[in-house]
Amino acid sequence: MLVINNEHIHSDYLKNLQAIGPLKPLSVNDEDLALIQQTFDLCRNLYERTADKLYVSSLKDSCNALVGLFISLYVKTTKPSESLSRFERITHDFLRSLEQHFLTMKRPSAFAENLHISVSYLNECVKNITGKSVSHHIQQRVILEAKRLLYHSDKSVKEIAAELGYDDYPYFSRLFTTVTGMTAVTFRRTNRE
Repeated sequence: MLVINNEHIHSDYLKNLQAIGPLKPLSVNDEDLALIQQTFDLCRNLYERTADKLYVSSLKDSCNALVGLFISLYVKTTKPSESLSRFERITHDFLRSLEQHFLTMKRPSAFAENLHISVSYLNECVKNITGKSVSHHIQQRVILEAKRLLYHSDKSVKEIAAELGYDDYPYFSRLFTTVTGMTAVTFRRTNRE
């Protein structure tokens, strides 16, 4: 498995990823699968070369090559956005809006208002396409950013909560524990060791 944070993805690739959501399983032929495997192997091999002088840059570039490959294969095999169903278009617009506003918008009603639809209709669309509720997506995006900050910064959990738009630190702490199954401090300690 390979996990790449948005901050490491080339901005053009990130825009393309946001434009093609919601994503569905990608079917590839043997030739494309072989190329994906080679690119993934390169990423994995570079990941293990921590002593290299350009370790971070080469790892980032190889991962971006893999992301670019997936985007090009996905775009080649999917239907254009004009032919998406209304549910797919609304879900796509919600996910794009979530990526842009997750720091300031935490309620499904804010996203529904932004899309000029009711909360129940937004939930119906998103759940039909992704299998998960709008609230679930909001929480997952916020917690993903919290994990990134816990791992890559030395900010306190309270500072991270404030940066993510939560003035109520105890609420954020409970949310993190509920979503991840561990406290933020435990997550930081476990993943930094």
